Amino acid sequence: MTSRSVPEGFHTVTPYLVVQDTSALIHFLKQAFEANEVHRTTDQDESITHAQLRIGDSVVMLSDARGEFKPMPGMLYLYVDDVDVVYQRAIQAGATSLREPVDESYGDRVAGIEDMCGNQWWIAVHKEDMPPDEVMRRQGDLMSRTSAQP
Repeated sequence: MTSRSVPEGFHTVTPYLVVQDTSALIHFLKQAFEANEVHRTTDQDESITHAQLRIGDSVVMLSDARGEFKPMPGMLYLYVDDVDVVYQRAIQAGATSLREPVDESYGDRVAGIEDMCGNQWWIAVHKEDMPPDEVMRRQGDLMSRTSAQP
């Protein structure tokens, strides 16, 4: 039997969210991001000690806060095929809007939401590859336009 340093289906970095109500967050992630639950382990009191969800090609791990594992909100950047559709689905699932979808100077269309546990999800689709100097030029143009407004 051979082993790999990174298990099948995982990436080098895997987010782990510790929250107050993992069951509610799992329900939200299924509705908003079409997450698939891969694994769930519970304690005798039915609290979730570990869960794994697949969102797109990535795994997100979750657990209920307990003992030394205090709830701590995270911030995640999630690439999707259609930001506008996923943003609306997240809002309908109960998220709070942080930013409506907008085209950014670095080539992504991005929207931001916050889930009921305080995690921020920045939803994006990559629309355009560009060299760093073009990103800097676009950001400079944007700053010039912004500072010129009364």
